[in-house]
Amino acid sequence: MDMRDFFAMGGYAFYVWTSYGLAFVVLAFNIVQPLLHKRRVLKRIARQIRRTRRTA
Repeated sequence: MDMRDFFAMGGYAFYVWTSYGLAFVVLAFNIVQPLLHKRRVLKRIARQIRRTRRTA
């Protein structure tokens, strides 16, 4: 068995590698999305604190 046979996956390479690719995209999204959301929330909280200090 050589590397070409391994990457061909017995004729199912398209389905196998597409599945791996989609799984990677979903996992990356599940890591990046909460980080971006946290950044937005922290910026909004900081903006609210600055606004509250100005009016007090």
